[in-house]
Amino acid sequence: MTNKQAKGKSGTLVAIMEGTKSENIIPLLQQIPLKQRNKVQEITLDLAGNMSLIAKKSFPNATQVIDRFHVQQLATEALQEMRIKYRWEALDAENQALEIAKSSKIAYISEMLSNGDTLKQLLARSRYLLYKKEDNWTFEQQERAQLLFEKYPALRKAYDLAQKLSWIFSNTNDKLYAFARLAKWNEQVEQAGFKSFNTISRTIINHHKNILNYFDNRSTNASAESFNSKIKAFRAQYRGVGNVNFFLFRLTKLYA
Repeated sequence: MTNKQAKGKSGTLVAIMEGTKSENIIPLLQQIPLKQRNKVQEITLDLAGNMSLIAKKSFPNATQVIDRFHVQQLATEALQEMRIKYRWEALDAENQALEIAKSSKIAYISEMLSNGDTLKQLLARSRYLLYKKEDNWTFEQQERAQLLFEKYPALRKAYDLAQKLSWIFSNTNDKLYAFARLAKWNEQVEQAGFKSFNTISRTIINHHKNILNYFDNRSTNASAESFNSKIKAFRAQYRGVGNVNFFLFRLTKLYA
């Protein structure tokens, strides 16, 4: 299922449809009278091309806004990708050390860091702290982050880039300032030389118009995403959907 949030003069409309194929969704939306669809002023959506096409064909007068959280998510995923790469390297190095110790018939003891983690544990347990701002780290996470960034300075730089992008969206209200700050962020990414972040930079450049539209009204589709999460959790609780009509009936009773 997919959901799309559209804002008109009377408020917000959330529609739930099966699948994400534009050729299936557009005819359904076009069953709504054009006069009504023309009242939609703004649509928040993700970076998928099919969603942009659906919005353009179905709501021709609406401004398209790429949800800031989808852009920020790309940076978070790029950061985690780097952490995972280092973790695999640490696992591989430990396996090699184990094999050498075994062939030499000596006991292998993993190096313990000052906080009690091994290197592979440090990388595994750092996952959640990289999602958070430094101010929100626990004492244990502060200690772990210090060790992590000492061992892997590139992760420190990547973390700062991800946090800087989040800061731009949270602390910029003017579209012109946002344009300048994102341009500066793109320069910093280019200087850092991280392949995955360069991909994000190109994505922002290619979609900059719709990304910058966020700064007009600071609209997001957070409410629709939250509702979608509730539906998934409800579906998982009952291990799937046997009767679609009854499932939708229960949803309307619970959440309508």
